[in-house]
Amino acid sequence: MELGKVGMWFFLDAMTAQESAAYTKKVESAGYKTMWIPEAVGREPFAHAAYLLSHTDRLNLATGIANIWARDAVTMSAAAKTVAELSGGRFLLGIGVSHKPLVTNLRGHAYEKPYSYMKEYLPKLKAARYFAPMPKEPVPIVLAALHPKMLKLAATEADGTHTYFVPPEHTAKARAAIGPKPLICAAQAIILETDASKARAAAREYMKTYVPRLPNYTNNLKALGWADAEFENGCSDRLVDAIVAWGTEDKIRDRIEAHLKAGASQVCILPIRADNAALPDMRAVEAFGKLAQSKR
Repeated sequence: MELGKVGMWFFLDAMTAQESAAYTKKVESAGYKTMWIPEAVGREPFAHAAYLLSHTDRLNLATGIANIWARDAVTMSAAAKTVAELSGGRFLLGIGVSHKPLVTNLRGHAYEKPYSYMKEYLPKLKAARYFAPMPKEPVPIVLAALHPKMLKLAATEADGTHTYFVPPEHTAKARAAIGPKPLICAAQAIILETDASKARAAAREYMKTYVPRLPNYTNNLKALGWADAEFENGCSDRLVDAIVAWGTEDKIRDRIEAHLKAGASQVCILPIRADNAALPDMRAVEAFGKLAQSKR
């Protein structure tokens, strides 16, 4: 599977199904080889991925990520193989332990020892029985990983990792931890806006979903050296600028290249709009499609 060095990542739940298919076709036409869709409290990602793949010809679809607490390993395996077979192998399975608010508060599961749960889940996923026609190639699997133990698991028991809400410093740290071969597909939020106040306001609106509400991200940034004070009052400008790349096309391209130089296999861009509309910035989609097509 050729993922491309720049991919697309976006919540599509503000669109109708038909609009999401039209957007996905535009992503494909712009030159991207891979699009990532998340799982939260919106559409079921495997059903949606199959629908989107049926409306495209070459684009790969990836889950970023599918929640392992939402389905047992047999169901996860069957879903991934079904979508891969239907699409002719254009599907990548990204899975993760998610976060306590989305597991305990929303689903009612006990969010205990998530690393151990994933470690026990992966052998069951690989050994799951499946008696329908298999996809021609095994479905690639990446794990949502931020910390050393999960990164090691992603390298040894999967094809790599999908990282989210991270600066290039984390990408370098992850590459050093897992070695040269496993995938690192790093998500990077971007805002094509040169007005600092507008860009940072939109960035803070995006970031408030993750810090401090979801401790996994806050703890990861603290492990990189960010102090408690940086997270106060909507996060410092310095932290905002580290997480969300904003400004001109060249400035955003520099951030993408920083991840690639740090060891990312792919940078999955989130084209956020400066007006806070829950839709992708099509200017950014078009602008960075050229970079998605280029060779490293």
